[in-house]
Amino acid sequence: MGIHPADAYEYLVKARERLLGWVGGLSQEQYTQEFPIGLRSIRATLVHMASAEWGYVRRLLGEPVPPPQERPFAQHVQGTFAPFAEAWARQAEETRRVLRSIEDWTRPAEYVIPLGGRPRRYRTTAAGIATQLLFHEVHHRAQVMAMLRQLGIPAENLDYSVLMFEPVEG
Repeated sequence: MGIHPADAYEYLVKARERLLGWVGGLSQEQYTQEFPIGLRSIRATLVHMASAEWGYVRRLLGEPVPPPQERPFAQHVQGTFAPFAEAWARQAEETRRVLRSIEDWTRPAEYVIPLGGRPRRYRTTAAGIATQLLFHEVHHRAQVMAMLRQLGIPAENLDYSVLMFEPVEG
């Protein structure tokens, strides 16, 4: 028995809310501090995560995906945390709607990404894109958690079982 991608996304949002709660307590200096991991700052890594989600949703819809600097989240590359967090919450609503609307997860999908100036074509399915959307965030979330720990914030315990399983007494 598998889990529907939209249900898996709910876990992602719940974990994201905790992560963003930790980030929301940072100063602007901490939010933008450079680290030798991830995309070098909490802000850059989070903006990348949200922008990628927006792009994966476009791919699920069969729409073209512009380069990151032309996507809606590009405006948050230099901004403060609160407006970014609000924008990502709005994106989450769209992502939920799209994931719930897909009826054929085996539907073929193909897209091109310019890597190092050279276009690279990928072939997958709607399920493959949804899986990448989910795992991509988990990958970068771990980087942000490591940055938070370096700032003295004990960011941990975002396991699926901790957030989604119902505890049983006795």
